Amino acid sequence: MTHHILKATKSNVHLGGFSHRLEPVLTIDSGDTIDVETYTGYYIYDKAPPEFITPEFLDICKNLPPERKIAAGPHLLTGPIYIREAKPGDVLEVKLEAIAPSLPVGFNAIRSGWGALPNQFPQPALRFIPLDLVNNTAEFPINSGIKIPLRPFFGILGVATPENERSSVPPGCYGGNIDNRELQAGSRIFLPVFVPGGLFSIGDGHSAQGDGEVNVTAIETSMNGRIKIKLRENLPIKTPIAETATDIITMGFAPTLDAALEMALKNMIDFLEHFVNLSPEDAYVLCSLAVNFRITQVVNSPNKGVHGMLPKAILSPKISL
Repeated sequence: MTHHILKATKSNVHLGGFSHRLEPVLTIDSGDTIDVETYTGYYIYDKAPPEFITPEFLDICKNLPPERKIAAGPHLLTGPIYIREAKPGDVLEVKLEAIAPSLPVGFNAIRSGWGALPNQFPQPALRFIPLDLVNNTAEFPINSGIKIPLRPFFGILGVATPENERSSVPPGCYGGNIDNRELQAGSRIFLPVFVPGGLFSIGDGHSAQGDGEVNVTAIETSMNGRIKIKLRENLPIKTPIAETATDIITMGFAPTLDAALEMALKNMIDFLEHFVNLSPEDAYVLCSLAVNFRITQVVNSPNKGVHGMLPKAILSPKISL
């Protein structure tokens, strides 16, 4: 196994989406680890305070090559990473070993026409929020005494698909803009492979977010992490599944919450069939008795997200993906 360092530079990031035509910026073997750097705020850097800007980030914002601008999404992603021998039908296991903000400030933006209440809050608004990285909190509103615990995670973990350029905004079977706050350090996510090498990209760091991400953004934060990527064969996973210290998580992405819930539920039933050897009916009943379904996000148009959380403590024998 080899350890790699992947810095975010104008040659190692891409903007706005995913594409199988992008040249990989790093090639690894299964089981390798990577220290990865990500930046956020490409479209608002000129409004940001000095502590939000580094020389490297400024160079990206001013000099990103045209071929690294993929689609109209706002996200700046590091990658793609090519995993040797990965082929369609395989699964990438991405372990999130460490995640931490790299700068002491993040931002939140209301975007006109977006969010859960676009008619009530039609005016765009941009707020920069200081991060107390010593006490691991953010005070919002400033001087209010309201302290939000920082629980950093990457909002986007995704792979390329055979389709041409795809926006970074909607999540799907490829992962992408999942925005699931459960995917913190120590968790693992399993992503189906659709093209040779997988072409995995990461970004959209969040220091804190509520389920739903209702005003479009979290505390958007430039983030560093350490990940370990393993190639898994013969794993019956066709949509993203995650595992934390306490739960197995299935996901559903669809234009409505009803459809997203149905997908997350069906994915949980499939999981219980394949990995716990339950009948479909018993799995359906167990979901009603013990699985917690939560709104992941409602703002990544056109797909909303729902995730189901199965407590591992109820399973005997204990299982792990």
